[in-house]
Amino acid sequence: MKKSLLLIGCGGHAKSVIDLIESKNDFYIYGLIGLENDRGININDYGVIGVDQDLQQLRNEIDMAFVAIGHFGNTCKRRIITKVIKNYDYTLPTIISQHCTISKRAVVGNGTSIGHGCVINSGVIVENSCIINSKTLIEHDSIIGEHSHVSTGVIINGNVEIGSDCFIGSGCIIREGLKVPDGTIISAGTRVMGWPLR
Repeated sequence: MKKSLLLIGCGGHAKSVIDLIESKNDFYIYGLIGLENDRGININDYGVIGVDQDLQQLRNEIDMAFVAIGHFGNTCKRRIITKVIKNYDYTLPTIISQHCTISKRAVVGNGTSIGHGCVINSGVIVENSCIINSKTLIEHDSIIGEHSHVSTGVIINGNVEIGSDCFIGSGCIIREGLKVPDGTIISAGTRVMGWPLR
């Protein structure tokens, strides 16, 4: 039987997460949480049923929630909402596309989404509450810190450490063995051949 799941967010990233969920069919989407003026609208055929203030009451009806809010240049909103849903004792699942390849020797943390066409190789650790967007390659033994967002088509070579709360823009290439500090933002298309960035 499919598990019921509440999605927090109703923007573009939420639409992508809905597609990931539907690709694997493990969860039933109970509804979405948005802003007050979003209440009652449909996003990809699923209704916005409440706002953040409704999360405590909704916990009586459902026990799983997922933060489907994008990065927006900082992770404050995602961190705050994650803390709130943990305080209300929701379970945070991992959402993984049916159409990606993840090594059995990789570890993916709770509250993380992994998009279509991604390749996550042996020894990789993706920590809690990360976004790994479509067609990203993460090579062996790399680490992605919690609440980081790796955007579309990124190539992260082996033994790279990405800190927490980072944003790696679309199409970036990161050379093997580098350590990227917490809170770093790297623009789309950047070739990272050393750190500090050069």
